Amino acid sequence: MTKFAGFGEHAVEFYDGLEADNSKPYWEDHVEVYRSDVRGPMEALLAELTPEFGPGFGEGKVFRPYRDVRFSHDKTPYKTHCGGVVEQGRGGGAYYVEVSSAGLRVGGGCFHLQSDQLARYRQAVDTEIHGKALADILAKLRRAGWTITGDVMKTKPRGYPDDHPRLELLKHRSLYAVKSWDPDDTLHERACLERIRKAWRQVRPFNEWARDHVGISEKPRR
Repeated sequence: MTKFAGFGEHAVEFYDGLEADNSKPYWEDHVEVYRSDVRGPMEALLAELTPEFGPGFGEGKVFRPYRDVRFSHDKTPYKTHCGGVVEQGRGGGAYYVEVSSAGLRVGGGCFHLQSDQLARYRQAVDTEIHGKALADILAKLRRAGWTITGDVMKTKPRGYPDDHPRLELLKHRSLYAVKSWDPDDTLHERACLERIRKAWRQVRPFNEWARDHVGISEKPRR
């Protein structure tokens, strides 16, 4: 196994170019840079981190570089970032990492929730024990510099009182934490692995809460 030594020196430049020219000719002219400076390092990174973060969540995988344009007005064919994840199934907790022209981003939590997952999420948030535990986990992440975000309803979901102590959490249809770094020397060094490892350790309690109280969906993937 090749050890992760940082993303290649041309990784950011590759995505700068792809944002300016998201076309098949650009991709074909630069695909070897993608393989050597982006995808290869991402695969090596996940291979090294999966032994620690994979148990209970699954194997690491790198997302495909191609966009699904079937239902999108934007028909540009390629994603302008490379994402990798360790997860057991979408929504039930995820260790996420992404590299792009903007630098490095990591995340965790419930990125997509199907209806059965959303029902379990709200049921847990509604309880004093599990709901308060989640609120405390998110407060700690905010203090550590994470941004808590997701898809939020404008009004409260049915069946909950206006004075519910965790009403804002109940409004979420997805809920996750993200943390970012601008492009810097660390992105291209082995120290990048330790940056991600430290961040994933911080988000571990959130992911474990999601695994235990949301879990994977029993419905077909949308």
